[in-house]
Amino acid sequence: MTVRRPSPDLVAAASALSLFAAAAVVGAAVNDEDVLLLDWPPLFARWEPHLGPGTPAALLLAALVVIHGPALADRLTWRALVRASGCASAAWIMSLALIDGWRRGVTERLAHGEEYLTALDDIGPVGPFLRTFTDHIPLDSPDNWPAHVAGHPPGATLTFVLIDRLGLSGGGWAAAFCVLTSASAVPAVLLTVRALAGEGRARLAAPFLVLAPAAVWMGVSADGYFAGVGAWAVALLALSVRGFRGRWARRLAALGSGLLFGLLLYLSYGLALMAALAAVVLLSARDGRPLPWVVLGIAPWVAAFTASGFWWFDGYTVLIDRYHAGAGGYRPYAYFIWANPAVQVASVGLAAVAGLRRAAVEGMASARELTARRPVDAERAALVALVAAGAAAMLAADVSGMSKAETERIWLPFAVWLLPATALLPAALARPWLAAQAATALIVNHLWLTRW
Repeated sequence: MTVRRPSPDLVAAASALSLFAAAAVVGAAVNDEDVLLLDWPPLFARWEPHLGPGTPAALLLAALVVIHGPALADRLTWRALVRASGCASAAWIMSLALIDGWRRGVTERLAHGEEYLTALDDIGPVGPFLRTFTDHIPLDSPDNWPAHVAGHPPGATLTFVLIDRLGLSGGGWAAAFCVLTSASAVPAVLLTVRALAGEGRARLAAPFLVLAPAAVWMGVSADGYFAGVGAWAVALLALSVRGFRGRWARRLAALGSGLLFGLLLYLSYGLALMAALAAVVLLSARDGRPLPWVVLGIAPWVAAFTASGFWWFDGYTVLIDRYHAGAGGYRPYAYFIWANPAVQVASVGLAAVAGLRRAAVEGMASARELTARRPVDAERAALVALVAAGAAAMLAADVSGMSKAETERIWLPFAVWLLPATALLPAALARPWLAAQAATALIVNHLWLTRW
């Protein structure tokens, strides 16, 4: 009797689940004295099984995408697919957030504890705020900033200041902004994949981008907003090399990409690592012409913030001291160096893990072809490189030691670039893998109360 060998994709998924389980078991074992400063390691969450008003909508949407998503991704016109994917992503993010309730899951997310909206009443004119911003980062400074404000450059906080001063005050408007910008990452990633790796692969990845378990943390968090900005920065760069035809259209796209990359620098220090994605785009296209326009787009942000009194490197240096004086100084590096990647299983899902296995195989095959000086499928290689860049950014953030815990949320701008690996999965198995993605998100959101 022939014994059927298990699918390598299933082995990869099972191994990822085992890694997550190991992180949970080890975390519980070493957390007797709360050394990890987590309620349920490796997740930054509290065990609290619950249902909510978003439960029926989330279940219905998951079923619709699993059953009809692959066929629609194949049949719809490209423009319709991009728009539908963005709208479906927003609905998925919002329905998951509403599982925790309107107040607890949406309007209070950004307005309690160490969040951005709690600091708005302490911020007056923008000029003095920027000049003195770094002074209020240290924990021992008078009137030190809440953790999320102190942990990022001032651009993140100024976003919510602007929303508030436009008359859209309160957690509801801030949440709507974050959900919409988070969901916009899906069309941006689709456009990037199409430009570099072909429309067929973008269509295969579309349903997986919509049903990403990462949506649990995109609604509602500022990191989802950062993910949207980062995705569009990369997408515009991709369109500047392989998308728009006219010279000035390409230049404007590169300039727009630079403006968004510049904004990223002042939203989160760690998002300087998004340079890895930009490098992959230019190297895959073998086109460096957009680079001066990208730099031109970044320059006004650096000039404006520096002239206003905030020097990026000073802010980051002072933040390192605060990080080690707070939770970062207590959480053990030896645990989080491997638990951080483990928790990404809950964020990117098992389908992405299987896709990453295939991407690794494809990458090694391409390397052998190049060594032998044989032709390589450029579009397939570009997809693998794009995914590898997202993984490399995660790895760099992990090794830095500046991301101990909460990485299921903090690494969202990198996580969205692992999801295109699902385009490498067999189309015939799309529905089972989509079901696994939806199940991951639904289980996490119903069994734990995620927080940040």
